[in-house]
Amino acid sequence: MEKCEQSTTKDHQERDEGNPQRGVKRLASSPVTNLREKEVPTAITPAVSKVTEKIPTDQVAQFAPKLRRVAYIWSPQLIDLCNLLPRVLHRASRVHTLIESYGLLTYGPITVLPPIEGGKEHLLTFHSQEYVDLLEFLNEEEDSEKWMEKKEEFGISCDCPSFPRIFEVAKMIVGASLTGVQALTSKEYQVAINWTGGWHHSRRDEAAGFCYVNDIVISLLKLTESFKRVLYIDLDLHHGDAVQDAFAHTSRIMTVSFHKYSPGFYPGTGSVEDVGYGRGRYHCVNVPLEDGITDVVFYTVVKRVMFEVQKAYQPSAVVIQCGADCLVGDPMNSFNLTLKGIGNCVDFILRWNLPTLLLGGGGYHTPNTARCWTQLTAVALGVRLKSEIPDHQFFLEYGPDYQLEITPSNRPDLNTKDCLRTTVQTVFRRVRLVFQVLSIGNWMLVQFVRWFLNFIHRSCTSVMMDGVPFTSAVIEKLVSAEVFLWRERPGGPGNWNGCHHYMSA
Repeated sequence: MEKCEQSTTKDHQERDEGNPQRGVKRLASSPVTNLREKEVPTAITPAVSKVTEKIPTDQVAQFAPKLRRVAYIWSPQLIDLCNLLPRVLHRASRVHTLIESYGLLTYGPITVLPPIEGGKEHLLTFHSQEYVDLLEFLNEEEDSEKWMEKKEEFGISCDCPSFPRIFEVAKMIVGASLTGVQALTSKEYQVAINWTGGWHHSRRDEAAGFCYVNDIVISLLKLTESFKRVLYIDLDLHHGDAVQDAFAHTSRIMTVSFHKYSPGFYPGTGSVEDVGYGRGRYHCVNVPLEDGITDVVFYTVVKRVMFEVQKAYQPSAVVIQCGADCLVGDPMNSFNLTLKGIGNCVDFILRWNLPTLLLGGGGYHTPNTARCWTQLTAVALGVRLKSEIPDHQFFLEYGPDYQLEITPSNRPDLNTKDCLRTTVQTVFRRVRLVFQVLSIGNWMLVQFVRWFLNFIHRSCTSVMMDGVPFTSAVIEKLVSAEVFLWRERPGGPGNWNGCHHYMSA
């Protein structure tokens, strides 16, 4: 343990050399200083991610590492039911067992929470009555050839075949994600994890893309009851089409998706031109990518886009879909990412120190998916895992090297610098329009408040309220409301005069 602390302190000194102010900010909130008296499992050591090295100095204080309280959603029944999902058979048990074998579930600030029992009423917050009734009807069906026409009408077919206990699985997945939402809204936890969730293709009355229930949409709807603005980030290889469509008309939820966009590739949506509609215009952000993208390029794109999104939208809570089908070696055979690439992206977002729900998603190379979500669990806890896979029930599936890390392939990166630059600049222009729209809205409201104050002053100068002239009392209350609007406006109070520029443009 002493050796671990010495080496970690040395790393801090080396990274902060030549920048003493930066070093002070990081060490002041580092998990290392808070964990010295805790017993650390042998497979993990306290660590501070090197992501901060790539962030400009003026952003370090805003995105400082922090010891987080983490809720991990798990129960034996949850794992047993999710093992039945046809396209990811037994994946849930592999993921949980690897996380457990590293000792992460007994480490420091993590709490294992059993999922609440999802009910029909939870599914109906998004899905149609007819679709939910069909899932319930199919729950005990064993002959998959029955009711074929009815099932195809609701998408229960090739990609999403029927299977026994389908309704129980759907309810359990939704219940697990809602448990994560409850953990965040209780203010007791900063991060909640449900690796059995993250099914972003299922629509209101249709199963699609291996997804039978959209726990993401249901969770986002629940989060809006407690948080003013919620940001959804999709790191899956595929576009989060159903989540985007569900909220394309609202500004309460902003969706951001980094995905492969290519002719003939499912689901075929997610162009950079897809920006939302009506009040939700510019609140749908899409970053289409080509095959072969590497860790450094992917992280750079995600970091730049998400920094602009966070600055413009100022979310109150975040949901991240961490699909692992973007990893090298996945049967989708598209991106060239490793655990480091996706881990750095999640770490960067967690440094906003906002209530964050981490969900699973795609991932069809089961050992690599287990590696990925184990690594992301460690990122949430702020620890570094040893390379050697611990001995456990499924140890032999991680051969021949039995290492946590995966190696990128030599496939070419089809994302040219010019194409990426054009995409990112287009996204920036759209994201900054979110700032303008919200600023103009608050500016117009404040103008109305000022007009109302003048009206009261002319009409009610002689009326008393609590012994104080009515005009003075109301002015005091409404001026404080105006200051509140000013401070709450995305972008902060420093750019208030910019609203007049936007109005005159």
